Amino acid sequence: MIARRSLFALPLLATPAFAQERYPSRPIRFIVPFAAGAATDLRARIFAERMAQDWGQPVVVDNRGGANGFIAAEAVARARGDGYTLLFTSNTTHGSNPALFRRLPYDPIKDFEPVALLGVSTMLVVVNNNLGIRSIAELIAYGRANPGKLSFGSGSQSSRMAGEMFKAMAGIDMENVSYRANPQAITDVISGTLPLMFCDTTTAIPQVREGRVRALAVTAGARISAMPDLPTVAEAGNLPGYELGTWTAVYATAGTPREIVDQLNAKLREILALPAVAERLRADATEPLTGSPDHLRDFTLAEIEKWTRVARQAGIQPE
Repeated sequence: MIARRSLFALPLLATPAFAQERYPSRPIRFIVPFAAGAATDLRARIFAERMAQDWGQPVVVDNRGGANGFIAAEAVARARGDGYTLLFTSNTTHGSNPALFRRLPYDPIKDFEPVALLGVSTMLVVVNNNLGIRSIAELIAYGRANPGKLSFGSGSQSSRMAGEMFKAMAGIDMENVSYRANPQAITDVISGTLPLMFCDTTTAIPQVREGRVRALAVTAGARISAMPDLPTVAEAGNLPGYELGTWTAVYATAGTPREIVDQLNAKLREILALPAVAERLRADATEPLTGSPDHLRDFTLAEIEKWTRVARQAGIQPE
């Protein structure tokens, strides 16, 4: 009898090893802190489509815009740390928000496991076609001659910060008008409801090429290959030191097992290396750039420091 009981016990002891869940074995969710059609949303869909094809599991893009990215970031911070709920985000949640708010409903470092940096980009300064302004120099001259008459739209904290920094360095008075996402803001620039904005390239470049808005400059430190004739704000406005870019990255919930984080990192980097994906990103003036999860952690810390410095330079008091 003793021997028989021990034989029956063997499968029971082995069960947990066989029951271990293979990742991914069910749908993955990318939570995006912006509305559908925004730059981060469009990039998320590129990666979601390829991941779903490769892994045979749906990858759902879940747009939770508004509240400065708080809603999306908090949802991932409070999720189960199993790799199935991921934050596909920009520097708004993990760079500029910590610089602009005294208290956040999430901790950008402690509440997340960094997965992968995916790319860096810039913004365009765009104006309504009927505004009569054709250069950054003209914009500055108009702003100085007409204090309080200009307003700029922002559908992200990055676009807001770019405008605030420009306002401070150029010495002009402009009011910020907040939107849920940049596509909504640029629609108002096109109609003339809003005179100008500092807009991500994914949203702005198609509108510029179709002649719906006029681009004056890029916020990067150098001209971009997608629009080589467009000067930088620094050179066109005689504002040395003006430079501000954006970035895209993926974070998991804190406590997600490292092996799952590494698996996600490897898959995202594999997709980023595909010529078709890299070409699609570069067409929007986004330079593919990646690294390990540890690299993203260091990068995030450095970005929080940088955006805090920029906020101080722009004279922004944290809310």
